Amino acid sequence: MKTIAQLTYIPLETHNPREKVQELLEHLAQFDVQIEVGYLATTIIGHPDVVFEAIQELYKIMAVESSKFRFHVELLSPEAG
Repeated sequence: MKTIAQLTYIPLETHNPREKVQELLEHLAQFDVQIEVGYLATTIIGHPDVVFEAIQELYKIMAVESSKFRFHVELLSPEAG
C-alpha cells in the first residue's frame, strides 16, 4: 500500500517565500518518496511510515525556521501496490 499526501506550505512574514519552499523541497528529496511538485501543492507518494515521517520532519523544520506559517496536509485514498 502507498500513501498519497498533498502538502501546501505557506511561509508568512518572509520576503522570499519561494526560497523557503525550495529549501523544504530539497529536504523532502532525502526521503524515499515520489514527489510531484504542483503550482499550489506538492504531492508525495510512498510507504505510509515514510510519508508520515517526512511530514513530521518538515513540520519540525518549519517550526524552527519560520515564526509564522501555514502547513496544509491532505491525505488521499491509498494506492494498492
